Amino acid sequence: MMLEGKVAVVTGSGGGIGREIALAMAAAGAKVIVNDVGASLSGEGPTSATPAEQTRELIRQRGGQAEISTDSVADWASAQKIVQAALDHFGRIDIVVNNAGILRDQIFHRMTPEEWLAVIGVHLNGSFFVSRAAATHFRQQQSGAYVHITSTSGLIGNFGQANYSAAKLGIAALSKSIALDMARFNVRSNCIAPFAWSRMTSSIPAETPEQKARVAKIQQMGPEKNAPMAVFLASDAAKEVTGQIFGTRHNEIFLFSHPRPVRSIHRSEGWTPELIAEHALPALKTAFAPLDRSGDVFSWDPV
Repeated sequence: MMLEGKVAVVTGSGGGIGREIALAMAAAGAKVIVNDVGASLSGEGPTSATPAEQTRELIRQRGGQAEISTDSVADWASAQKIVQAALDHFGRIDIVVNNAGILRDQIFHRMTPEEWLAVIGVHLNGSFFVSRAAATHFRQQQSGAYVHITSTSGLIGNFGQANYSAAKLGIAALSKSIALDMARFNVRSNCIAPFAWSRMTSSIPAETPEQKARVAKIQQMGPEKNAPMAVFLASDAAKEVTGQIFGTRHNEIFLFSHPRPVRSIHRSEGWTPELIAEHALPALKTAFAPLDRSGDVFSWDPV
């Protein structure tokens, strides 16, 4: 019962990874606010309380405590209501899991402003809005834990996901900033880049043999495999862990590096564009990052 006595808000927990995290946190003793608007994968169309209600019922069937929130993370006032739901139902808030997300994949030169703004609004703005709403309470009680869901699409790269990749890399930077700013209040902030077959990954194309093989690998990875790390990071056992980015891939756990200088070159007389081309480029280009994507880096089968 690593989360005994704690109250957690898990956004986007009506299904997939979010649901598994909510279930695991409840099993670990937390009282959970199950937040989900019940929209389509693209965030369009009608909304429904059913997904959140289903997760709440699963938690209750297993002896846990949970209530629902169907407010959107993508609006400042609405995000305030999500955090307020924890206070209204359980009297406090200790954990925020920023998991809510949508997809509107499109190749960059065809991406519309609407596709860009919708994804940024839910993932990046939503993570900020909910985190900021909880920050006042975390500061007052001198404790709290954030777990943000990032993605290798942002940390490494992927095709046709400029909006999603930008948001997910932005979440990693947001988490680091929260960790720096809130450390004085004993508040921690970390990221998980999960691997799993869920509604979010079900849109991956599977037309060519290569694509089908990639999807087959992902289908082996259940969303429940990501929940233990979320529970750990939210618990007091992780009191010394903050500002980090972890990956969870089936039975593997990864710690990701942060961007740091990898090579430097100095010229006492300074540089001209011509000198950069003649001297700096040959010295630096052997350390250039390859133009790879997540599937190229994580190319082995999950075991």
